[in-house]
Amino acid sequence: MLPRDFFPPSPVLHPDAAPHDMLNSESDQLVVMRVLIVEDDKALADGLLRTLRRSGYAVDHSVTGELALRACAEEHYDLIVLDISLPGIDGFEVLRQLRKNRETGSVLILTAHDAEPDRVHGLDLGADDYVTKPFSLPEFEARVRALIRRSQAVRSPTLRLGTLTIDSAARRAQIGGEDLDLTPREWGVLEYLLTRTDQVISKEQMLQALCSWDDSLTHNAIEVYISRLRSKLQKAGIKIRTVRGFGYMVEDPDASTR
Repeated sequence: MLPRDFFPPSPVLHPDAAPHDMLNSESDQLVVMRVLIVEDDKALADGLLRTLRRSGYAVDHSVTGELALRACAEEHYDLIVLDISLPGIDGFEVLRQLRKNRETGSVLILTAHDAEPDRVHGLDLGADDYVTKPFSLPEFEARVRALIRRSQAVRSPTLRLGTLTIDSAARRAQIGGEDLDLTPREWGVLEYLLTRTDQVISKEQMLQALCSWDDSLTHNAIEVYISRLRSKLQKAGIKIRTVRGFGYMVEDPDASTR
């Protein structure tokens, strides 16, 4: 279970804050998946933020349902971890509005109530999973991984392209069985591109998908990481092609032999 002394203090968020101030951003890495924590218990929220950040996700935090809806109107989240007992509108109403607005991200409900009618109600409104407080961190992390894989329509955490293999769960990349040395930011760019092989991805798309609200990553930085990855992927015969005026595209080296 989550020990109370595990969590550092969390800052107080004001309901009238501007969009970029209404979230507590907890990621300084370039990562592929974006997560929104909607939880008014500061100690619990800080623990979840810290845990997900260590796992390599870009995580934002909202303390009320209203702020969560505002955040989702500006950003797409692969996963929303949603408490039911919130000040103002509760988690059920947040979920109802999210699905009404066609928010496609997975929703993991957190609640202190284990009554079957509440679980059924949440699932009927469009929740993807349900966790009852108190819960263990390993179970929480496992459910997060499963939901994010489902949201990306990835059946396996392992991706292969030519002789390159990346294991999303282990954060490990190999070419022909040999480990590929990548920084966290290089890893994030590579994983994002590989899940969209043969699609043109703009710099802006990468920045929006891979960064938390307060990250200072720039278009020029993306160019640097693309250049580094090109050098490191030469042995695998993988090319990251520049589509002038649009962005980048990873070409499948095996496509021409099919």
